[in-house]
Amino acid sequence: MIRNVAALTQRELATNFLSPVAYVVAAVFLVATGHLFMGSTLVEGEEASLRSMLDSMAWLLVFALPLLTMRVLSDEFASGTIETLMTAPVTDVEVVIGKFLGVYVMYLGLLATTLVHVVLLSAYGATDAGVLILGYLGMILLGAFYVAVGVFASALTRHQLVAAIVGILILAVLTLVVDALAGWYSGSWRSVLAYVNVLHHFQDFSKGIFDTKSLFFFLSGTAFFLFLAVKALESRRWR
Repeated sequence: MIRNVAALTQRELATNFLSPVAYVVAAVFLVATGHLFMGSTLVEGEEASLRSMLDSMAWLLVFALPLLTMRVLSDEFASGTIETLMTAPVTDVEVVIGKFLGVYVMYLGLLATTLVHVVLLSAYGATDAGVLILGYLGMILLGAFYVAVGVFASALTRHQLVAAIVGILILAVLTLVVDALAGWYSGSWRSVLAYVNVLHHFQDFSKGIFDTKSLFFFLSGTAFFLFLAVKALESRRWR
């Protein structure tokens, strides 16, 4: 299984490096993070913290990551190569995990580029290492959740644009919509909306708070959407 997943991950990574969309998303991500750092963090008299930048990145990724994942399975369906893949000696679980890791590794590479901001911030101000570590742990977990949602969306259709829209809509509901609704409700409904709000859990990490409930939320949520992607792929066998 490990050998198959590693081969699929390598194949997906190679495909990403040949995709113009991946380069566009990467360029926008780098420009946006640089602008956020210069505009909200590296400001004289402000707190030496990346929290504002990380919080903004969490919103940005709602739109960026579905664009990276939109082709992972949709392109296989559209080109017909899914038939070859499904008759190869690999399971649906291995295919989904390989596709997931291919995009996730690329995301981690993009996230690693922001470490230059950590170096600059440390050079010009006293930073809290613990808060920084937890903030980046939150970004790692958030990215895994977002990529899993994107892979699931891509497993639903052969059209890449539709996959991107579905992925963005799911993430928008779990972030923007529930955040807005939480302001309208009170009591138990507010608690439920707060729990399913992805950014609410991420903000615990960006504040330097390690909450096992938030950790469980991200891990279980990632596993849940990967499970749905596997089931969506399995359904293709019966069509």
